Amino acid sequence: MSRLADYFVVVGYDHEKERSGISSGIILQRFPEKDWPDTPFIEGIEWFCQPQGWALSTDRQEPQFFVSVLTDIDANRHYCACLCFNETVSITPSKPVDEEEDAVEGETALVRPLPTITHHSIMYAPKCLVLVSRLDYIETFRNCLGIIYTVYIENVGVPLETLVGNIIGCIQVPPPGGPQVRFSIGAGDRQALQPPISPSLPVTHTSVNLLFQQLGIRNVLVLFCAIMTEHKILFHSKSYNRLTEACRALTALMYPFRYNHVYIPLLPAPLVEVLSTPTPFVIGVHSSLKTEVSDMVSISFVILGA
Repeated sequence: MSRLADYFVVVGYDHEKERSGISSGIILQRFPEKDWPDTPFIEGIEWFCQPQGWALSTDRQEPQFFVSVLTDIDANRHYCACLCFNETVSITPSKPVDEEEDAVEGETALVRPLPTITHHSIMYAPKCLVLVSRLDYIETFRNCLGIIYTVYIENVGVPLETLVGNIIGCIQVPPPGGPQVRFSIGAGDRQALQPPISPSLPVTHTSVNLLFQQLGIRNVLVLFCAIMTEHKILFHSKSYNRLTEACRALTALMYPFRYNHVYIPLLPAPLVEVLSTPTPFVIGVHSSLKTEVSDMVSISFVILGA
């Protein structure tokens, strides 16, 4: 039996670093606070919560769910399910009108308090709820994070600690081939998950079908040959979910082989230098970074729809 999730993390905008001219995220809360003996916490998770970078916005964005995949030193994959939303912050910079008023000739200079001009503006800061797990149960993570978000926003009378504690400590998942699990995280919900039939057979859901729909049979065959001959493959799209699903589908087509090179379905903007690695990779980047990577040679570019 395995834990459904290993860690729950709340990541927010770092307002302290912003004063130094740096935009970044910071871990606000983490549960549990101590590492599991069998699964150490992966540092740098805040980069993968906002792949395009942390920034304040003048417009409120709709909540967005996506999954980043991190790989540890032992080549084990950790799925970081992120639900990102905006919180309102008030920006009130102040400055004096003048440092000093010139004295009029023949009059004594008057010393008086300098008035200030205060600019009130409303900005929106990103915030992310994250579940980190070694298990690939994406829809279950989406449901759990959606419930936590609803309880948080609507002030439902259920302690958030209870929901998180149930997800981390109470829900045990059987190994592949095991029975279906029915559970509740404590908010009146009823959920179920089914372990895969085989430990080695990849579970793709609709990702392979979507890859063929987006690229066509001929292009998918070209990509299949590229990945089997250890080429560098770079997807780019405006959709985080399309990037994750495309990378999942392509590596699944290798079965019974397993992809053991660099695998980053959502590459954060600050880590774009990773694309200069001499080793093969399958990486996804947001389309906003297209100009930064367009000059790189020996890379197979794949453009996905928005």
